[in-house]
Amino acid sequence: MKIPFEWLIGWRYTRAGKKSSGNGFISFIALVSMSGIALGVAALIVVLSVMNGFQRDVRDRMLSVLAHVEIFSPTGSMPDWQRTAQESLRNPQVVAAAPYVEAQALLTRQDAVNGVALRGVDPSLESKVSDVAKEMKAGALSDLQPGQFGIVLGTQLAASLGVMTGDKVTLVAPEGSITPAGMLPRLKQFTVVGIFESGHYEFDSSLALIDIADAEALFRLPAPTGVRLRVRDMQKAPDIAIALSHTLSGDLYIRDWTKQNQTWFSAVQIEKRMMFIILTLIIAVAAFNLVSSLVMTVTDKQPDIAILRTLGAQQRSIMKIFFVQGVTIGFIGTTLGVALGCALAASIPTIVPMIEHLLGVQFLPPSIYFINELPSDLEAGDVLRIGLMAFALSAVATLYPSWRGSRVRPAEALRYE
Repeated sequence: MKIPFEWLIGWRYTRAGKKSSGNGFISFIALVSMSGIALGVAALIVVLSVMNGFQRDVRDRMLSVLAHVEIFSPTGSMPDWQRTAQESLRNPQVVAAAPYVEAQALLTRQDAVNGVALRGVDPSLESKVSDVAKEMKAGALSDLQPGQFGIVLGTQLAASLGVMTGDKVTLVAPEGSITPAGMLPRLKQFTVVGIFESGHYEFDSSLALIDIADAEALFRLPAPTGVRLRVRDMQKAPDIAIALSHTLSGDLYIRDWTKQNQTWFSAVQIEKRMMFIILTLIIAVAAFNLVSSLVMTVTDKQPDIAILRTLGAQQRSIMKIFFVQGVTIGFIGTTLGVALGCALAASIPTIVPMIEHLLGVQFLPPSIYFINELPSDLEAGDVLRIGLMAFALSAVATLYPSWRGSRVRPAEALRYE
């Protein structure tokens, strides 16, 4: 196969020798451009991988406690929850359903007082729609028995109250009782029968579980608040929720997990887009360094261009030569950046703990962030998009120098040779 001469000359200019200071300086500029593209691509891959990992871990830890879909009544109770559960399970994408009661309350013990999100659950069904039963650090979810007034707390909440399994806590319900002295809140003593750890600070510090029968009695509800569902593919939960809205009978509200934390997920997506734009500017700066490198090459190679023109080379052939040179630099820089970025992104779970150990710091305190370690999730789509974008910027940066090289006039270029 015969290789076009434009490609051969372009590759030769890419690896220009250093016989003269001019060629050496031009090669140095090209190397800097190549390195800048590689570092920019690697940085963008690593940052997006970390943000993907952060979003994945927070989402998974949220969904270990939250249901994929929640169905509830605007009246605050759902007497026909069994019918709603059966109708939901007819959808082939729904794998489990469980009733729940949701309320707000205060937990007190001695001088400690904490506001909690109180959830009444059926222990035998709850394990099918959430992973709380698998995350128990002490006791078991099945220890919640109706009429026994047991309670399961998150690890941070238990630590804040200073309790362990077997200890007593007092629950203060906001719905009060009318007495001759006025409205008084309802108080009930519960026994801590279990402690769970989801890894999500918000839930570990504010969620408490009790038996659903105890919750209905405490808050004087005639029936559960609603039904929680687990689906086969949580990414399809929004579509499943829409499908259920057309098949379920009754006046019901349906909410999937993306709506429950819509503000947080929207903020993460905006941050990801902004980081992509900011780091793309770094790649753009490095890519457009090719302009100065190729312009200097055109200036240095004017006699060569003139000779090629006198031998019959067309203007488009001259453009191809410098285009091949710039694209080669961009391709090598992009390839090196992709390789370096993928290697660093895959090694983050190992590298970051080593740095934390050496410096004696913790980059993600669990009391501030949802997670306490830096995750990484390398997605092939992000790598492909970054690589194509960097290569495209490099190709665009070669257009002006290539056009300028094709406009060189042989007579003027050879006048002083």
